[in-house]
Amino acid sequence: MTSKPSAKASRDGAIDRLVEVSLAAGPLGAVTDKYFTNTRMVVEANGEKQVTYAVFLRRRCIAALEPAERLITRLVPDATVTRFFAEGEIVPAERKLMEVTGPMSKLSEVETLLLQKTGFPSVSAENAYEMCLALPDAAFIDMHARHGSGVEMNMLAAYGASVGSEAARKANPKVRGFIGSSQDVTAPFFGAMAGIGTMPHALVGYAGGDVLKATQMFSERLPDIDQLVALVDYQGLEITDSLRTADWFFNTAKLHEKGKTLGVRLDTHGGRFAEGLDYEKSVETVGNWLGVDGEYNIVEFVLGPRAFQLDPGNILVDKVRRVLFGSGVSVASIIHTREALDVAGFNKAKIVASSGFSPQKCQIMGAARAPIDTVGTGSFLPATLTETYATADIISYDGEPRVKLGREFLFER
Repeated sequence: MTSKPSAKASRDGAIDRLVEVSLAAGPLGAVTDKYFTNTRMVVEANGEKQVTYAVFLRRRCIAALEPAERLITRLVPDATVTRFFAEGEIVPAERKLMEVTGPMSKLSEVETLLLQKTGFPSVSAENAYEMCLALPDAAFIDMHARHGSGVEMNMLAAYGASVGSEAARKANPKVRGFIGSSQDVTAPFFGAMAGIGTMPHALVGYAGGDVLKATQMFSERLPDIDQLVALVDYQGLEITDSLRTADWFFNTAKLHEKGKTLGVRLDTHGGRFAEGLDYEKSVETVGNWLGVDGEYNIVEFVLGPRAFQLDPGNILVDKVRRVLFGSGVSVASIIHTREALDVAGFNKAKIVASSGFSPQKCQIMGAARAPIDTVGTGSFLPATLTETYATADIISYDGEPRVKLGREFLFER
């Protein structure tokens, strides 16, 4: 009998597959920037030099460099990589992540691929780190796949999220962090053998819009899945359908007696409030939960006592109010659903929340003590692509320090 590979072996294999995917698009000369190919040709014609590249980002990140390092080792085996930050370590803005030393003719064409593999996972890691610290009691599922441009981006982002999650666990041992992914190909980064699948809105629609029927069909066809997750916002009846599904699960099918768990997933459209809520009711719900009376007192509780002094234009305050009391998946809607389930005796049912759970939304949810068991999110992806731009500058030619004006800080260790 063949034993399953360990989580570490599976993760290592996934990183190697990421490198293979990166190289599968074509020969190096076809996927690098042409000026780097031209540079290689000039250097080959005029004499080799040993050079050192310094690699950095302009923003704070978390080092998620293993794919980039393995890529260099694969393409230029005689190059040496000097890292200044361990995997999962916080890197301040404009601090060198690493130096790469080797023959200029060989390293030149690698620069494009090196930078592609550096910035995106490292920024994704920092975002995931902040999200996990903000909601330490919640498990996270990587659901970014459909927001990506293809499998290479999926793997880079998922790898970054796994590094950020592990860094958060080290910072706070109570953090649950990321436990899996919606894709088989990225699952090993999170220590899983396969992707985690709940249900999409399409399946509820297939069942005539009846989430209970969809959940029953799901359970019958996939009996080995231990956690059923009902997507309860399809008809705008988040509370009604949560209670219907929980009644069937616990009282009729009694699946909890077979070791299974039930989750109700809130993915309410941002254009409406969850069932039973409006703005005023949402303020009341959150206030009662926190023991704080008054809309702006609640905001101050979440942001801190200097919130209004530091935000005279109410830009941040208004964003916080939307997450707390607004339409869509708000703090109020999560509390409202939790309380309805508890009153009905279904306290063992879990709350799964999705829809725009960025680092900022997670921080607000955490500060408001929203009762979330699991977050499904792809919002650890960088908000703007420009923040992922990594830069590499040569700082040494045959041992002689030299760099373009303005980048002298790269000489520092």
